[in-house]
Amino acid sequence: MAGHSKFKNIMHRKGAQDKKRSKLFSKLAKEITVAAKMGMPDPDHNPRLRTAVFAARAQSMPKDNIERAIKKSSEQGGENYEDMRYEGFGPGGVGVIVEALTDNRNRTASEVRAIFAKCGGNLGETGAVSFMFERVGSIEYATDAADADAMFEAALEAGAEDCQSDEDGHALICNAESLHEVVMALEKSFGPARAAQIIWKPLNTIDVEGAHAETLVRLLDSLDDCDDVQQVYANFEMSDSVLEQMSA
Repeated sequence: MAGHSKFKNIMHRKGAQDKKRSKLFSKLAKEITVAAKMGMPDPDHNPRLRTAVFAARAQSMPKDNIERAIKKSSEQGGENYEDMRYEGFGPGGVGVIVEALTDNRNRTASEVRAIFAKCGGNLGETGAVSFMFERVGSIEYATDAADADAMFEAALEAGAEDCQSDEDGHALICNAESLHEVVMALEKSFGPARAAQIIWKPLNTIDVEGAHAETLVRLLDSLDDCDDVQQVYANFEMSDSVLEQMSA
C-alpha cells in the first residue's frame, strides 16, 4: 500500500494497488479500526482516524466497509495492534521505511528481516533511514479536476506548500498537521481528492537500474504482500526505460 502515482520513488509500480484490491481494503480497514480504538470513533475529533478514512475513500472503499471497521473498534475481545516502523537498505543503497500494525512484534520483525535478507537488502536500526525523509501530507487529484494553473493557485491558497502537475495528475504537498484543512478547502472547489494521506517523502532520491532495479521491486512487492505491513516507502527513482524493460 505504498504511496502515490506521482512519486515513482514512493509507489514503485503504478496500478499495483488495483491488482491487490482485497488485501488493500483489509489493510485500510485495520488502520481505521486501530485509529478508532486508540482515539475517538469520530473522524472529526480523531486526526488519525480522519486520515485513515480519507485514504480509504480515495481507494473507493465502500462506505459500509468503513463504518464496519470503525464499529469493530468498540467490540470486546478484538486484537490489540501496535505501530511498528522498520528501517533498512535495499539494493543499490536505497533507503526503505516499512510501517506495520502488528499483534506480535517478534513475528513481524522476523518476517520483515527475512524479506530484506532474501531480496538483497538489510534491516537497520530505528533512525538509520528516516532522516533521509520528511513526514508530509500528500494529496492527489486527477488531471481533469482542473488545469495546472488553477490547481496551483488553489493549492497555495488552501495552505499547501507545493503543487506539481503532469499527465498523471496533480500532486500536492502540505504540512502533515494541516492535511485535513487543506483537503477540505480543496474539496470545495474540486470535489473529493483521488488520494490524501500522510507519507514519508524522500529528501533526495537514488537512481536505480539494471539488476538492482529488479531486485528492489521484488523487495518492495514482498514487503507489500506481508499482512502486517501497512505502508512501504523508498527513496529511489527509475527511468521510464527501466520501468518499460521490467514490464516487458
